[in-house]
Amino acid sequence: MRVYIIGAGPGDPRLLTLRAAELIESCPVVLYTGSLVPKEVVQRARKDAVVLDSSSMTLDEIIGLMAGARDADQDVARVHTGDPLIFGSTAEQMRRLAELGIPFEIVPGVSSFTAAAAALGRELTLPELSQTVILTRAEGRTFMPDGEKLHDLARHRATLVLFLSITLLKSTARELTPAYGEDCPVAVIHKASWPDQLIITGTLADIEQKVRAARINSTSIIIVGRVLTAVDFANSRLYASDFSHKFRKATSPAPPDEEGLRQ
Repeated sequence: MRVYIIGAGPGDPRLLTLRAAELIESCPVVLYTGSLVPKEVVQRARKDAVVLDSSSMTLDEIIGLMAGARDADQDVARVHTGDPLIFGSTAEQMRRLAELGIPFEIVPGVSSFTAAAAALGRELTLPELSQTVILTRAEGRTFMPDGEKLHDLARHRATLVLFLSITLLKSTARELTPAYGEDCPVAVIHKASWPDQLIITGTLADIEQKVRAARINSTSIIIVGRVLTAVDFANSRLYASDFSHKFRKATSPAPPDEEGLRQ
């Protein structure tokens, strides 16, 4: 018996991994977060499977169901939205499973933040502009550790991706503005990859008003950074004709400054 902690992807059932689909189709018990996982995902379950929505359950109830499946020697597909290891509330489940000696395996999924970037058609890391992506959230009922307040992270001016923060957008923009500037581009992607996906773009100065006008207050990724609108950025060295690597030799001389570095 094993509990499979499965990432169901951001919403589009076609973004389910082959491994995830295989397990959902074969496990006799399927426990899913019904508030976020599309019905089409769990409709893959076999006809005799017990399929339960955990939206209204407590942690004790969830673990109790898993323990009951263990006693019946039944595998469990525990289906979470996106990737289960990014703001997935899975750590406390894994801790309890370990305490009970119930084996588990994690099946990664497509995260909503990568689906959001794909919806925008933007790479989040651009040479000489931003080579770092920070995944975080605004401080609300969940307190942030020391050094992880938004104003601390903003000092890096890296590409910033915020989960679970759409209702705190006004204070978030205010906290980020001193470091990023009020003209810094922002994109809000509501329900990335779902049929009713909505993209709202703006700047730190006006994004909150635009989102409020659109009446968006849930299930959204916020991306902040100059990569969102940049067109004048350096090319990657990977495909440069003067750049050698394991699979290709350079076909032209390296620029003088790079030759200097090699010496």
